[in-house]
Amino acid sequence: MSTPREELLKTAIYTGPHKVNSRSDNSNFVPTTSYLNLKKAFIKLKKSKGKIVHVLGAPGTGKSANIYRALKETGLETYEVSSTLPSINTSPSQVFDILITDLKKNTGSATKKEAYLKLADYDVVLFADKFHDQHLLPDDLIGFSLWTRNNTFWPLIFYLICIKEYIQFHKEFQNMNLVFQTAWRLQLRGKKYDIFTDLGGLSRILVKLLTYLFCVVEISYSRAETINIIKSHLKDINQKKIDDALHKFGCRPRLILEYLEPP
Repeated sequence: MSTPREELLKTAIYTGPHKVNSRSDNSNFVPTTSYLNLKKAFIKLKKSKGKIVHVLGAPGTGKSANIYRALKETGLETYEVSSTLPSINTSPSQVFDILITDLKKNTGSATKKEAYLKLADYDVVLFADKFHDQHLLPDDLIGFSLWTRNNTFWPLIFYLICIKEYIQFHKEFQNMNLVFQTAWRLQLRGKKYDIFTDLGGLSRILVKLLTYLFCVVEISYSRAETINIIKSHLKDINQKKIDDALHKFGCRPRLILEYLEPP
């Protein structure tokens, strides 16, 4: 019978041809400066505990692809946290309680302290697609990013609850490394924004604050890197089409690929 760790490492969420949600779904990959920075940060986790890494990036830059590739190349044993919500109207305290309930269930633990102790056996505890993007599955599920997008200020309350939990169980958390695919999505006047990347000066201030408190790796690309990524997927693509897509979407490879080669 498979352990929770084995099940999480081998399962994947499929959401489209250019969205990466697991280590195995990442065969076509172009290393970039951002990726090398992320890999360096992950290598340090092999011999340390108590670290918190935030991986930032605008939607479409491939945070998932970079995270899963770096985990694979560094050989870090990873527990990926998985949780789903019953409704976008779930309160912050309920979101936290559901997260803990799912964590206890998935680790076979009677208490959250026991679950935290089990997580310490891994090199990394990862909060990525199986936590954020469950709603992208072909099923009636709600993921954390959809919840944040529909509840502008509730995520702040949720994060404060998490900080309180971290302080209360500081000893247990000091024995594990946490990696967050960090996003805080808002929906304003019908448009989607990430507060860490899409709000100009405010985003820069928030990133500075995160950098002061934690290890932060930002996934972003030069124009040349973006073109290399596009051409690695679409060998015979016309350069003018790439230029037009870059003008439309900026250096966000996944959005460009979905635009040039829709599913």
